[in-house]
Amino acid sequence: MTAALRFDPIRLPEKCEQLRKEVRAFLAEEIAAGTFDPHKPNREDTDAPEFSRRVGAKGWLGMTWPKKYGGQERSFLERYVVTEEMRVANAPTRRFFVADRQSGPVLLKYAPEHIKMEILPRICRGEICFAIGMSEPNSGSDLFAAKTRATKTDGGYLINGTKIWTSSAHIADYMIAIFRTSPPTKENRRHGLTQFLVKMKQPGIEVNPIGQITGQYEFNEVVFTDFFVPDDHVLGEVDGAWKQATSELAYERSGPERFLETYYVLTELVRAVGPNPDTRSAEGIGRLVAQLHTMRRMSVSVAGMLQAGKEPVVEASIVKDIGTVWEQQLPHRVRDLAAFVEETATNRETLERQLDFAIKTAPKLTIQGGTTEVLRGIIARGLGLR
Repeated sequence: MTAALRFDPIRLPEKCEQLRKEVRAFLAEEIAAGTFDPHKPNREDTDAPEFSRRVGAKGWLGMTWPKKYGGQERSFLERYVVTEEMRVANAPTRRFFVADRQSGPVLLKYAPEHIKMEILPRICRGEICFAIGMSEPNSGSDLFAAKTRATKTDGGYLINGTKIWTSSAHIADYMIAIFRTSPPTKENRRHGLTQFLVKMKQPGIEVNPIGQITGQYEFNEVVFTDFFVPDDHVLGEVDGAWKQATSELAYERSGPERFLETYYVLTELVRAVGPNPDTRSAEGIGRLVAQLHTMRRMSVSVAGMLQAGKEPVVEASIVKDIGTVWEQQLPHRVRDLAAFVEETATNRETLERQLDFAIKTAPKLTIQGGTTEVLRGIIARGLGLR
């Protein structure tokens, strides 16, 4: 099947701009109170549970969800604004971001009612953290190569196997994971995978941190040994999770976080060159800003499709591919332009410190959420090229 590829132009309505002002004012108060420093992306206090609760109290988590589950029934475009402002400010969103972005919508669609009533309001209050259990050793971003087994037993399933590159598993309360419940068939290698809700911090789960060159510990290896999951924690169709997971990735791959993760070096460069940049700096910054604006328009368009109830898997993959390649290259482009910044620039030291961190963290950006190679395979299939 060939997807009808399109990115409809969407302008954010006035209520979104009013919300933007509210979010900026809130973040300014948090910065003034010392909750976080927007100029230090390499801080170690990225898990900020109290900040998470304050964001929840503002009604900015689960914004699009039904009010009966703690949501606000607001639009995807309004949620986009909150995400954008949080990302630009380098706010510590780790504790709530995955739950708000994709785990909550999965539960809304596939979880039994009693689980929705128990968990979704806690996400909206900023009380709990979710991880995503997809990638496995020796399978890269090939989700359908998953081998971690879920074997049927009385009242549920026993899980044995390993997930890897699992962000925030060391602080997560829950994980939504894909496990193999049946072998793949010759006709469909995607058959046999089932999605589960996993309660973390239980016997049978071992979380091993994976260090990064930045000195941070964000990724983890998660080992399951005869871990029991009850029947009511199965999400959706047994053996049919591939249909659900591909829809889930439209949420994961299309947001502003997919091109703003190293954005701080661009704003710091603008501060360093000042109001009267030389021709080379002005041209280089102008080119980067034009590229950023284009990606943002595409990303907002995908948010509009989600608002309309569509599943823009191909469009989301394009945003993620272009965005992560751009944000990965951004620190190197900024470093080249920074070579011409005056040594007397007041923020020279800050810029150099940010560049050091951004260049070290950049390699992960085209891996997390699906490698560039896998994304381009999805895009090619969507366009009927393979």
